[in-house]
Amino acid sequence: MTAAQKAKKQVEDLATNKKEEQKSSSDKPVEATLLTEFDIHLFREGKHYHLYNKLGSHLMEYMGTEGVYFAVWAPNAEKVAVVGDFNNWDRDSNPMKARWDGSGIWEVFIPGAKKGSLYKYFIRSNNGYEADKGDPFAFQWETPPNTASVVWDLENTWKDKVWMKDRKKKEGQARPMSVYELHLGSWKRVPEDNLRSLTYLELAEQLPEYIKELGFTHVEFMPVMEHPFFGSWGYQITGYFAPSSRFGTPQEFMKLIDSLHQAGIGVILDWVPSHFPSDLHGLHYFDGTYLYEHADPKKGFHPDWQSYIFNYGRNEVRSFLISNAVFWLDKFHADGLRVDAVASMLYLDYSRKEGEWEPNEHGGRENLEAISFLKEFNEVVYKEFPDAVTIAEESTAWPMVSKPTYIGGLGFGMKWMMGWMHDTLKYFSEDPINRKYHQNTITFSSNYAFTENFMLPLSHDEVVYGKQSILNKMPGDDWNKFANLRTLYAYMYAHPGTKLLFMGAEFGQTTEWNHDSSLEWHLTNENSHRQVQETFKVLNELYKKEPALYEKAFSHEGFEWVDIKDEENSIISFLRKGNDPKDHILVVCNFTPVPRENYRIGVEKEGKWKEIFNSDDASLGGSNVKNEGEVESTELTAHGKDNSISLTLPPMGVVYLKQA
Repeated sequence: MTAAQKAKKQVEDLATNKKEEQKSSSDKPVEATLLTEFDIHLFREGKHYHLYNKLGSHLMEYMGTEGVYFAVWAPNAEKVAVVGDFNNWDRDSNPMKARWDGSGIWEVFIPGAKKGSLYKYFIRSNNGYEADKGDPFAFQWETPPNTASVVWDLENTWKDKVWMKDRKKKEGQARPMSVYELHLGSWKRVPEDNLRSLTYLELAEQLPEYIKELGFTHVEFMPVMEHPFFGSWGYQITGYFAPSSRFGTPQEFMKLIDSLHQAGIGVILDWVPSHFPSDLHGLHYFDGTYLYEHADPKKGFHPDWQSYIFNYGRNEVRSFLISNAVFWLDKFHADGLRVDAVASMLYLDYSRKEGEWEPNEHGGRENLEAISFLKEFNEVVYKEFPDAVTIAEESTAWPMVSKPTYIGGLGFGMKWMMGWMHDTLKYFSEDPINRKYHQNTITFSSNYAFTENFMLPLSHDEVVYGKQSILNKMPGDDWNKFANLRTLYAYMYAHPGTKLLFMGAEFGQTTEWNHDSSLEWHLTNENSHRQVQETFKVLNELYKKEPALYEKAFSHEGFEWVDIKDEENSIISFLRKGNDPKDHILVVCNFTPVPRENYRIGVEKEGKWKEIFNSDDASLGGSNVKNEGEVESTELTAHGKDNSISLTLPPMGVVYLKQA
């Protein structure tokens, strides 16, 4: 049968079955479809990357009649019907018809539905299972605890053309990237209104100004996709194509992104393709079978999170997930995706005991289907949005996570440097008097710093579940805590790699993060906390201004140790190098509260050096031990160099110097 004959047959079939598809006494049904044969072919091959334009609910006019076209994938269903507030949730009013092509897609056009209509799919499986399911492709959902999908559109007038054009123009260029990680529901709350979270529109008014003032280049939103349980922080998703209605409409979320872009701030979205919850209205057991999840619990159920794992080997599921990634970059102008829990996807034995997993076909522990999926996801994203970025949260030593797929990598743009985060926080939690015994902890990251394109994270995971706030990980009295904090941040910004900081740490939050309350904004009325904010303003400004801090952030050519061996004094020194030798920056870190006079550092050439940053500056809350004016080198050998300079090192401080 030719394509034309198949299309003709489809129209004839739909026309002869009108009565079966619509039994209500309302308007007669109008037959319509958004799906072509090519769509079906791509979908079944796992190569349809824009399914959100075809499946789900779509406002449309057909033959002069306005209504909504519904399409859902439920291949093992015996009956599917759309139930909603437009038909009194009657399972017999608007039955759907399974397409003739064996795709498992059911569709119907309903004149009575409109924008804002609430609906679900009633599904009766061929095994007798029945359930009312939300739409996997819905653009909006009811606000939890309600669970219906909402007919909506994504029409929007964007005002970020300058940003998007500039983003494309700078594609592939080395740029500074400092990210402010944010949980929408607890950044700020409204005391006058029962401590409710800010809306998207309220965030659009307040967030860009704050981020711009502190100098961060990007924000990263913890998952905004609709999720039933607020305490999951968004990591248990039911509505993959809908920003949470807790804070407003899809267009209002677009407004938030648009406002950030207009302020020159990029937006990264946390994306969760690793698992989904068991809520009845969600993806689990969607058509009475394990459809989106793997049927084998050894591969399809996550023991840590009590959730279900996608079947990455099923083509239609790959189309769903990759379409979802493309969707947020396409329709919401996101600048990147941070992919959650990549390690849990890569290993068949992740968080499983002996006997709870089965080796792959080669006898190994690698999840070959998930690896293939991640590679394809990255290839598609970078093909369609070469100026966007993908970032992996991957906590193991898996090789080449951020290397191109054509040389065997997973294809991510960056990878979180989890080892650096754990080592650094462990080192800084030590009493300074003991740090000389742990020098290797703070220097070890240089051994692998350039094996990946690393982002240095101090993330939300480090300030929950009894781990304390970043400030309270620091030892000593208040002065030492804040001095340690400034030193930590100054060391972080000097270390190769891009940066990420979780909200609250930028002003020294004293308590652990609580998703049910606001950050401790009252602390910013106190000098010591406000001066931590000032530290970030200075560091972010310097980071963007000095090419040596970002031009070769992922290359060993951009870094050189000066002295790694001064354990006794707990001092390290290194060079950050840009493309132009004139841009090189000398970084010296004193990790004890003891100032050091006449501390000699070897330098390559004779000349004068000027201190361009000092974490002990009085304006930042320090004791103001500084190197005033210019420091001139002398012909005294130190650290293998013929020339050296003599510095005054502040107590518990970091200095950056640049050749005058």
